[in-house]
Amino acid sequence: MPQKIRFIRNNKIIKIDEVDSNETLLNYIRTKLKKTGTKEGCSEGGCGACTVVLGDLKKNKIIYKAVNSCIMLLPSLNGKQLILVEDLIYNNKLHPVQKSMVKFHGSQCGFCTPGFVMSLFSMFKNHKNYDDKIINDSIAGNLCRCTGYKPIINAAKNLNKINNSDHFSLNNQKTIKLFKLMKKTKKYLLSEYKNKKFFSPTNVSELRKILENNPNSEIISGGTDVALKITKELKTLTSIISISSIKELNFFKINKNFIEIGSATPLIDFQKIIKRYYNDFYEILLRYGSVQIRNVATIGGNIATASPIGDTLPLLLSLNARIIIESKKNKKTVPLNKFFISYRKTILKKNEFIRSIIIPLLNKNIFKAYKISKRIDDDISSVCGSFNIEMKNDIINNIFIAYGGMDEIPKRAINCENSLKNKTLSESSINLAIKKLEKDYNPISDARSSSKYRMKIAKNLLMKCFLEIKDNNNYRINEY
Repeated sequence: MPQKIRFIRNNKIIKIDEVDSNETLLNYIRTKLKKTGTKEGCSEGGCGACTVVLGDLKKNKIIYKAVNSCIMLLPSLNGKQLILVEDLIYNNKLHPVQKSMVKFHGSQCGFCTPGFVMSLFSMFKNHKNYDDKIINDSIAGNLCRCTGYKPIINAAKNLNKINNSDHFSLNNQKTIKLFKLMKKTKKYLLSEYKNKKFFSPTNVSELRKILENNPNSEIISGGTDVALKITKELKTLTSIISISSIKELNFFKINKNFIEIGSATPLIDFQKIIKRYYNDFYEILLRYGSVQIRNVATIGGNIATASPIGDTLPLLLSLNARIIIESKKNKKTVPLNKFFISYRKTILKKNEFIRSIIIPLLNKNIFKAYKISKRIDDDISSVCGSFNIEMKNDIINNIFIAYGGMDEIPKRAINCENSLKNKTLSESSINLAIKKLEKDYNPISDARSSSKYRMKIAKNLLMKCFLEIKDNNNYRINEY
């Protein structure tokens, strides 16, 4: 039998008996809870108007995360604390974040304001001090077209003068007790409504069984890509499996040779780890969607959806990453460059799932990555290029180059690589390699970029990479 969805709101456990697994959290908030402060803008997690905050209990501490409710499916709310913009008011008084927005005139039309308030509220609960970097990152997923960002940034800076204790802090122990009470009952069939099922297994063994019996299921963790099939393509997904509650798929293993990351590990956690080893990877992740997206999105999801413009994919390809694929009866390790078949198609079979990703640690190599997009923050790549180079003096011993946005799949530039191996780092060798890119890729023209532009950018990024290397006398820039 399906389990009732349970979540915490305003110091109470709320139960939902019948849940449509294709309903978004935003739709539930506006039509069922009748709370219309949360707005719908883009329905794809790109504008931040729908931002709400979810609380989750981790090691007896409540962690607050801003999320895009427009692409979060309602069953994903199970076991969480839901905080809306209406919930910030306490004893008929505005929350410090709201007061600061009013004081610094951080609103005009008001449509985007609730989303900004919730993003700043999440920042307020997760940091003690707010510098430019933290503020800009916190609101990078929120768009405003009339107020301008200066008043909102000033409102955020003003929070440094305010104690970040609020009524959520006062009710902290009571909320923790409610979390523990909710977690006492858990079944892996979370909801079933009008022939639509939503599974939420808590371990890999359950996942294998569910996949065996429901091979046509969509596997999600954050669902930031799959949810668009519902909100944009208007499809009905009859069977969904969420792996976000499986602790065995949310982990890091690090040794001197590699990092292994569980497929359900949120990007917001991964970026903190990868920064120590590959700074350019970290910088690209900071521009991967927004905090709202990275709070729930995973590398496993980015790989499985096989988008040709997935930001992590060219980086992983150039680093010769491998993935571990499992099913009920089998487990195998596959090089990532053998995983993608054609547009949005992979070797992953219906009863298989990605368990983890293995990223080699190459401290003697030079690693560089670049993302070109129309906006710096919260935008999809036109082209993303990544370069992993092993050099001795001025000789290129080995090189791995990969691009996203240049073909129907993200892939390595094999012809370009071969033209550079065992060559001197010189203008003539680079110019020859640049021409080889035309053999490696056949980019398309679309609303984001023209084919000609993409090819030009790809060539320029290769040149940029080697000009930066040439200017750097110490080649071991990734040493740690």
